[in-house]
Amino acid sequence: MSITIEAVYENGVLKPVRALPFVEHQKVEITVKAVPGRARKTAGLMGWTGSQEVADFIVTSPELDPQECE
Repeated sequence: MSITIEAVYENGVLKPVRALPFVEHQKVEITVKAVPGRARKTAGLMGWTGSQEVADFIVTSPELDPQECE
């Protein structure tokens, strides 16, 4: 069986966001790749001519988060 899961890296440990369909002590093989941020995922969708650093700041800055403004 092969599945793709999302996990968070905290204090040196990968923690799955949801429960996994495995039994205790079952051995698994893991391949890890970093999930690209919102700026990288949406690159090229608008005619941005600024730097990548400024684009990253705009998308990741909490004070510019539209949900925070509600």
